[in-house]
Amino acid sequence: MTQHTPLRWIDGEPPAGLSGGTTWGMPFPRGTVADTECLEVRDSSGSTVNAQTWPLATWPDGSLKWAGIALGATENPAPAYSVSTRPTGTPNPTSTHDAGPAAGVEPSPEVTVTESADSVTISTGTLEMVIPRRGETLFSELRRGGNAVATDARLVSLLQNGLQEGPGSTTREAYASCVSSVTVEQRGPVRAVARIEGQHRAKEGSKEWLPFTARFYFYAGARSVRMVHSFIWDGDAEEDFLAGLGVEFTVPLQSELHNRHVRIAGADGGFLVEAVRGVTGLRRDPGEAVRAAQVAGQATPPLTGWSPLVSERLHLIPRWNDYTLTQLSADGFELRKRTAPGHGWVGISGGTRSAGFCSLSDLRGGFGIGVRNFWQSHPGQLDIRGAATTEATMTAWLYSPEAQPMDLRFYHDGLGQDTFEDQLEGLEITYEDYEPGFGNPTGIARTHELTLFAYDATPSTESLAADAQAASAPPLLQPSPEYLHKAGVFGDWAPMDRSTQARAELEDKLDFLFDFYQGQTEQRRWYGFWNYGDVMHTYDADRHVWRYDVGGYAWDNSELSPDLWLWYMYLRTGRADVFRYAEAMTRHTGEVDVYHLGPWRGLGSRHNVQHWGCSAKQLRISTPAYRRFYYYLTADERTGDLLTELVDSDQNFLGLDPVRKVRPDADTYRPDRGALGVGLGTDWGSLAATWLTDWERTGNPRSRDRLLGTMADIGALKYGFLTGEALYDLDAGRFDAGREVISVSHLSAVFGLVEICSELIGLVPDKDFEEAWMQYCRLFLATPEEQIAEVGQPLAGIYLTQAHSRLAAYAAAKLGSPELAELAWESFAEGGENLNHAEAFTLKKIRPPHVLQPVDEAPTVSTNDTAQFGLAVIQNLALVGQHLPAAADTPQEVPAS
Repeated sequence: MTQHTPLRWIDGEPPAGLSGGTTWGMPFPRGTVADTECLEVRDSSGSTVNAQTWPLATWPDGSLKWAGIALGATENPAPAYSVSTRPTGTPNPTSTHDAGPAAGVEPSPEVTVTESADSVTISTGTLEMVIPRRGETLFSELRRGGNAVATDARLVSLLQNGLQEGPGSTTREAYASCVSSVTVEQRGPVRAVARIEGQHRAKEGSKEWLPFTARFYFYAGARSVRMVHSFIWDGDAEEDFLAGLGVEFTVPLQSELHNRHVRIAGADGGFLVEAVRGVTGLRRDPGEAVRAAQVAGQATPPLTGWSPLVSERLHLIPRWNDYTLTQLSADGFELRKRTAPGHGWVGISGGTRSAGFCSLSDLRGGFGIGVRNFWQSHPGQLDIRGAATTEATMTAWLYSPEAQPMDLRFYHDGLGQDTFEDQLEGLEITYEDYEPGFGNPTGIARTHELTLFAYDATPSTESLAADAQAASAPPLLQPSPEYLHKAGVFGDWAPMDRSTQARAELEDKLDFLFDFYQGQTEQRRWYGFWNYGDVMHTYDADRHVWRYDVGGYAWDNSELSPDLWLWYMYLRTGRADVFRYAEAMTRHTGEVDVYHLGPWRGLGSRHNVQHWGCSAKQLRISTPAYRRFYYYLTADERTGDLLTELVDSDQNFLGLDPVRKVRPDADTYRPDRGALGVGLGTDWGSLAATWLTDWERTGNPRSRDRLLGTMADIGALKYGFLTGEALYDLDAGRFDAGREVISVSHLSAVFGLVEICSELIGLVPDKDFEEAWMQYCRLFLATPEEQIAEVGQPLAGIYLTQAHSRLAAYAAAKLGSPELAELAWESFAEGGENLNHAEAFTLKKIRPPHVLQPVDEAPTVSTNDTAQFGLAVIQNLALVGQHLPAAADTPQEVPAS
């Protein structure tokens, strides 16, 4: 029987056009879909449309769990689409393996890939890109209608040898991309992906740095190409200062200067609309038709149709060769131009937040660039150079060369904390876990998304504004929360439900907290190249600021799982603003807060004034538990890279003991590959998320065996999860199940362990493992007497009561226990001392002169409590919502409108 699942545009309204295509991820209930050959996409009229599908993950029984789905470009996307699943063996009229379109399916352009020893050529049917396999360029040509609109694309960077304060001088050295490999990851017919890897190489000399990966995405019929660029910082923070990082393109031009058009986006949909040689506003009028054509970007009439008072004096009108827009902060951009190098710049205007889009075109075509999250990731810059020549250049600077060079040095001198004892004392006062040499950024990464547009003429300004919007917020299709829940993915959650007053009050609090953090990002300016996507950890009510400068209280770096809170918030509401906020956090925490090369590759850094500053390098920050939502919902290849990086992350326990400063047996413990101390909470939870994700994605037997084997070992431990830590054999991938101790930490379950264990129990049968987890859930909030009765002693380390109420809720749901359900809601209400009172959900406006600018304050709100409050509400409602105590207040009658 065919099943039809409606999809929705995440931003509500369908996009005006789908010039670049779109990709999304979609789950299917276990055992219902054999493979992607059983899928087809229909538009709102019921007609089948050409789509490309591929597997992202499978269930343990081999059936399809997640699929990536892509649609090509169209100028008139349907208001809605649906995905149909057919019984195995039924022919798919849009199968990507068909030789041609089937009956009833309209022929449409296809992506084609042609490979040779020297290059890869990819065509969408509208544009074509040639990618050399070696050399400096990312692509040699981007063509539309047979005309090259951009050539010789390359990455560029500037390395400065120091920072100068006061008199003196520094030098800057230019680097450009050096390609080492080109791989075609997908080859159509609807979507193709080319992956390019390399490093930046000095223009003078052989030094290389900043390894990069750049992907180009092509969709059938598309007139644009999406580019995702990631680089890893591998410099020496004490000596290397990045003074510029960008993508440079050459733009061939042929038309007369008055038929060359510059378009640069400002704020709020505004555009600079100019010609290289303007003929408006002159003392003499060339004619209304001439002026109107130039402003519209159309061909002006022949010179013979102009007023000779202008046509004979064109050479006396300045030609504007160079344009620059700088966005050096989140609050302001400046725009200027000049006639040629060696001459002064003329200011054009300024504004607040540029959309990060520019284009240069003439009568034969042109090229446009849109940089996503441009002002949010400041300092950025857009350059046009040589617009009056036959070969202009356009550069999208991801880090502006006009900004202060990037300074990644550690922010203090160590304060005499040379020993573990001193460092633990520091932890007591600033909450900073310092250790010499560990505040090192070498190995962190950053990803940017760009859209490249190929034009066959100068588009209308309205069309360019739509392109700029599409580059800033790419159209995305998604299933409904109800369908995602029915598919049985991501454990314990349920769609938003306001059916009772008590439920509505909790939903209001969830909304309050999200809206508060979204507002704080804006009010506190949590933006910038390395910062965008993160939030702060704890508030300082005395100064009316978040503790941005206090040790471990500053940037949050996924502490206590705000990533999970946001993604579950999205799953159950389908809100676009929540999705975009979670997306930005995933991009940040997976890149900046994690090491991608070097001795700490695969580990993340605990919260700190600088994202990389803390000496606690642990899997609890790098865990795939935080990234896999975005990967599965969008089929994003870069996030897939991050997940793949972690497959062998258990190797890290051999090189760095995560609890080296507080280990009770520190005097005798030495990392031994046959007996590594691995915590059963944050450590194993992260490893389990890694192995589960890899097994689902790839079928890797190593990951499967380590996951299932360690689950069995935990089930075999006398005290199961209460053991706290077990010895791990790195080669065998198994725990020693003979340890008989009890050691409980309040942090064990709040970094994804709850969610992963719930999923595992539903995925694979292991009675002993399930009983071990159930014991942990039952006893964590039990009375000391109950704990003693079962394991012979009370449990120490019982904190974060509100957060752990969901453990009792899980046990209640599994055992059908009203008593445990009551315990769950009582613990939820009593715990979380900062979020268990009405004042916590009330904003207070603080105004100058007490603050820099007006801000909203909720003094008792912290990210730890917010994330765990949110997860507890979401999971408790899903598990024991029927036992939620009635609201204290009677609903007020709403007056008629």
